[in-house]
Amino acid sequence: MTDDLDFFEEREDDAKRKPRRDRRRVKLAVFGLVVLAIIGGGVWFGLRTLAGIGDYDDFAGAGETDIVVEVKGGDSTGVIANRLKDDGVVASARAFTEAAESESKVRSIQPGYYVMRTKVSGADAVAKIVNPASRVGNLQIKAGTQFDDVTNGANVTLGVYSLLSKASCAQLNGKSTCVPVEELRKVVETADLTTLGVPDWAVPDASKSPEPKRKLEGLIMPDVYEVRPGSTAEDLWKKLIADSSARLQSIGMPALADATGFTPYQMLVMGSLVQREAIAADFSKVSRVTYNRLAKTMKLEYDSTVNYVLDRPAIRTKPEDRAKSGPYNTYANTGLPPTPIAAVSREALEAAAKPADGTWVFFVRCQKDGTSCFANTLDEHNANIALAQRNEAY
Repeated sequence: MTDDLDFFEEREDDAKRKPRRDRRRVKLAVFGLVVLAIIGGGVWFGLRTLAGIGDYDDFAGAGETDIVVEVKGGDSTGVIANRLKDDGVVASARAFTEAAESESKVRSIQPGYYVMRTKVSGADAVAKIVNPASRVGNLQIKAGTQFDDVTNGANVTLGVYSLLSKASCAQLNGKSTCVPVEELRKVVETADLTTLGVPDWAVPDASKSPEPKRKLEGLIMPDVYEVRPGSTAEDLWKKLIADSSARLQSIGMPALADATGFTPYQMLVMGSLVQREAIAADFSKVSRVTYNRLAKTMKLEYDSTVNYVLDRPAIRTKPEDRAKSGPYNTYANTGLPPTPIAAVSREALEAAAKPADGTWVFFVRCQKDGTSCFANTLDEHNANIALAQRNEAY
């Protein structure tokens, strides 16, 4: 009998505890739903932000002020929209993304800088950013470009100084942001190279340049760069040097020089000579001639070095030019010139580090397409010169 009573008492206790357990389960379930809602809300907010979705608000009117906005590599339409909102161009990211749905050009916006106007409608912002005239700060430096302009009769090939000055230009609120060549040159001549961000391996030799305006020659790789109009001359150089240094590093500098017997800076100098003396197909052979002449303590006698200080592109030099003294005259001096003489391409730099096998010590441009003929003896070289003259290539 006692056992039966105990049984009923236990069941009665279970019945009392069950509602409490159910209430706990309900509370836990509710708590879980709240947590999921919070997490889900955060994820949704993040997705809305990335996609440029949000509360809709829009400006109207002509806007207020001109500003420069950056589009970075890999930016989606939503990311661009949010940056425009943060910069005060549009009232909401959604105003831009909705307007962008009917403009396919938005999907092909290139990384770079764009002149925009604050407090404009989403539609006006879309129209503005896809207008080619809005893009500013694009700087293109070709292989073989030197810092100063090169004059060939009535034609002028702009150098790095002029190209950077031009890229710095934009019209913001009726005022020009152009940084004059003179200001850019002054920074190069007077600034500490380490402060500008020149790689450590280049600073000692570049600092010894006999002409201060040439201290950065060869340290800017040929490539396409983006610079922000409105920057100071010093900031323009810092950005350009940082981007170029990253490109130099990407092709193996300074380690590229390790097995050559030359310093990394000397590799730049040799690469610039190869760049200016030959077409790409002959880079490695001209590099070998350079190595061989240096090993024999022969003067390089490269016309490109004489023409470098004359700021002209002629293949040949005049006797009076070759007779002039100066650190860049390789007809008068033995060894390499003190600095590079042009922007060095990857191909020219790699050829300087890995010259072709050969014993040549002479070469001359012997074909109209720029191809050179190589020789081991002066007699062979003179025969190649005669061929070049018959081909009207020299």
